[in-house]
Order: sequence, then structure tokens, then C-alpha cells
Amino acid sequence: MMKILISLLFAVSAWSAVPEKSTPAVNSSETLKERLKKLSLNEDESKTHNLVFDLPVTYNQQVAKWVQYFQTKGSKWFREYLERSSKYLPFIQNELAKAHLPLDLAFMVMIESGFSTSATSTANAVGPWQFIEGTAARYGLRKHWWLDERRDFRKSTKAAIKYIKDLHSEFGSWYLVAASYNMGENGLRRQIQKHQTSDYWTLVRKKALPEETQNYVPKILAAMLITKSPNLYGFRYLERRDPLEYDYVSVPGGTDLESLADALGVTRKSLKELNSELLVNYIPRQVASHTIRVPSGAGKIISEFLAKKSN
Repeated sequence: MMKILISLLFAVSAWSAVPEKSTPAVNSSETLKERLKKLSLNEDESKTHNLVFDLPVTYNQQVAKWVQYFQTKGSKWFREYLERSSKYLPFIQNELAKAHLPLDLAFMVMIESGFSTSATSTANAVGPWQFIEGTAARYGLRKHWWLDERRDFRKSTKAAIKYIKDLHSEFGSWYLVAASYNMGENGLRRQIQKHQTSDYWTLVRKKALPEETQNYVPKILAAMLITKSPNLYGFRYLERRDPLEYDYVSVPGGTDLESLADALGVTRKSLKELNSELLVNYIPRQVASHTIRVPSGAGKIISEFLAKKSN
């Protein structure tokens, strides 16, 4: 715990480079823990901050650089990611907990995609966890002309957890897990063998990793520090979004999502977001049935809608 608090004290120093109008006065007689608590609280919003970490915390120049970037040039989009986090983090962390993995691995998704199901990289990695097609297929995610399960938050998270477990079984370090997830395990194996080290920061110093991978772990750590205590870093009055909640229903082939949204009285966009794995707005007729997500409690309305449609 002391190591964590010391790391956070460095974070306070980084934050002080970007002044806030209402920075609390520092009393030299206060303990570090008391100072951190005072800085992290804002009476105008709910106090949900958590200074407990279950990934190793390193605070060095690389991490400090990204903390400062997220506070300045990247603050607009990072604020958006912070606000999205209240919607998606509970689900991801619950799945990680069930798999007995560190909950802070969820911050990989913040850096990978900003929690966007439609995110696509220049390397054609897709979805919140940014799976490429080969890895997605290896971990059971289907892709057809009308369906891409890499965009499915639930299925891609479960697939990512299996992948992360395999990576940790091989590399034994959470930093190396993240590095291999970013650059591919084959490339990381070669660099570990070439440089005879399995220390992430040593590989960074030797420039053995691609630049993106050198920045990947520092970005995750910076995002983790800020998200756990956003007030401390100048992110105040965040819009808190409701966590993902939905019901599953099985619908027959030929079901049109736009018509279904109209029947439910919800926006077509919101129903599409719940079913982002669908690349079209309908279930193909040649598909016997498909399970979709709908707003909680909408089962009866859907049954009535489907009954009318079949008549």
C-alpha cells in the first residue's frame, strides 16, 4: 500500500503542472493518505473513487508523459472515455473478477478503443478489445457478412479474457501480457529471446518494442491512475452513465431491428448500439433465429410484436 501511495504522490506532482482553480490548501501536518483523500474528493459529485490497484503501479517519465497528455491535449476525448467508463467498466470488471483476473486489466479497453464497439484500427482490428480476424477466430468470435462478434461487448470480453489468460500463462507478467496483446505474442517472444530479458521496462529502454507498444503500458497506467481519482487530475463534474442493462430474446430470421425499435418505443440508434455485432439492421431470413439484446423488461412487447408479424 505504501508503494501505491508513493506512486500517487508522484501523480500529485504531475497534476500540479496543470493547475485547477479550486486546489485544496496543503497542511504539512497531514499524512499523505489524508492529502490524497482531500484532493480526490469533490462535494458536488458522488464519491466513488477507489485508490486500490490490482496491477503493479509504476510511475516514471513515460507514465507521467501520458498523464500530462490526457490532462492537456488529450483531455477532451479522455473526458469522453471517462464518462463512458461508468457505463462499461462494471461489466468488464465483473467478468474479470469471475475469471480471477486483475480488475484493472479493464483499462486496456479504454486505451484500445475508448469502449467503442465500432472502433476499427489501421490494422483492421475491430471492436472494444480490438481483435484482428485471426485471433478472434482462434477464441471463438464469429464473423459473417451480417455479423461480427468482435463488436459484441459481452462475447469479445469473454474471448479477451481467455486470450489474456493464455498470454499470462506464457509470459507471467501483466506488463508483458499487455505488450503481447498490443504487438502480438510472436513478436514479443522474439524480442525476449534476442535481448535475454523478460522485463518490460528493460525492453523499452533497449527499444526492442514497437513505439506503439512502448507507449501502451504507460497509457494504461496513466488511464488507471486518472480514472480511479479523476478529481485529483482535474476531471470534475463528469456525466455518469447508467451501466449496461438489457434482456436477451431470441428472434426469428427476417426480424427487422428498426421496426422492432419502433414497436418498443426506443430509438433505432439505441437498439443498434445494444446489438452492435449486427452489421445490418435485420436478421437474415436464412438464419433460423438469433439472440439479440433489448432494454430490460421489454420481453412482453417483443412477444406481441412477433406474434402480430407472424399473423
